[in-house]
Amino acid sequence: EFRGSRVSPVMDVEGKGGLTQPKRPNILVTGTPGTGKTSTCEMLAEMTGWKHLNISQLVKDKSLHSGRNKEWDSFILDEDKVCDELEEIMIKGANIVDFHTCDFFPERWFHLVIVLRTSNEVLYPRLEKRGYSLKKLQENVEAEIMQVVRDEAIQSYKKEIVVTLQSDNVNQMESNVNRICEWIAKAEEKKRK
Repeated sequence: EFRGSRVSPVMDVEGKGGLTQPKRPNILVTGTPGTGKTSTCEMLAEMTGWKHLNISQLVKDKSLHSGRNKEWDSFILDEDKVCDELEEIMIKGANIVDFHTCDFFPERWFHLVIVLRTSNEVLYPRLEKRGYSLKKLQENVEAEIMQVVRDEAIQSYKKEIVVTLQSDNVNQMESNVNRICEWIAKAEEKKRK
C-alpha cells in the first residue's frame, strides 16, 4: 500500500472490452509546470530502470502537434497522435509518464497517478527562471492555487490511484521518489506471484 493512501499495487492485466491492459504497471506523474515532474521522473527512472516518457519532449521530437500557439509560446497538442504513439509502449508497462495535463490518456494505462504540488512562493520563482511571460506565469500559478491538475486527475482516474505529493524542495522530492519506488517494488513483487 502507498503510505498515507489506500493505493495498493494491484495488477489487472485482463483485457476489458477487448482492450489490452499493460503487462507491468505504469505511473503518471502530473502537475502544474514547475512542480518538479521531470526531475522526479528522471530520479525514478534512474532508480528503477523504468522508461521516462517526457510527453512535452515527445510532442516536439515526433511532431505530435498541430502547430504552435504563439500567445502561449507552446505546441498545440494532438492528443490522438500522442496516444497512438504511446499505445504499444504503454502496453509493455514499466513506464513513468511525465506531463502537465492528464485527462486525455486512457485510464487503463495507469496503476498510480502522482500529482505534484508546489507552494506559490516556490513555484513563481521557478517559472520566472524559465523565462515565462507574465501572462503564462500568472496562469500557471493560478492553476496551482485552484488545484486544476489535481481535480483533473481525480475526474479522469479512479480516486484511489491518485496521490498528491508536495514538491517544494529536494528533500521532499527525494522522499517522494523513495515512496514511489516502494510502491513499484511491491507492484512488481505482486506481479511475479
